[in-house]
Amino acid sequence: MTVAKDIMHPGAAWIPRDTDLAEAARRMRDLDVGALPVADESERLCGIITDRDIVVKCVADGRTPSELTAGDLSEGTPRWIDADADVEEVLREMENNRIKRLPVIENKRLVGIITEADLAHHLSDEQIAEFVEKVYAR
Repeated sequence: MTVAKDIMHPGAAWIPRDTDLAEAARRMRDLDVGALPVADESERLCGIITDRDIVVKCVADGRTPSELTAGDLSEGTPRWIDADADVEEVLREMENNRIKRLPVIENKRLVGIITEADLAHHLSDEQIAEFVEKVYAR
């Protein structure tokens, strides 16, 4: 049985929610990623921030990235999956919530992240087609 930890990018980096957006953008650049999970003071997942969030919700609104924090842009209930969850459960979570990145948690700690690229590398064409239809269809 294939599980989340079999298909994830291991060792995903996260940022504290009080990190300003300028630092978050530098971190994304340095790690060559487009998204970072956001954690609270207890290192518990409280959201995810993307490079697009920084552009659309900060820069495009005429705000300065150093005046807002990752926590300011983290909205809603963060979605995540247990490291031992079956790949079908991973797909359901991503499809039902129409998300493209899914943090993977083990023993209450972030251990990785599953992206669309991970799905493309590990799943069947049929599974990928279903994912694309459910996540991108309006």
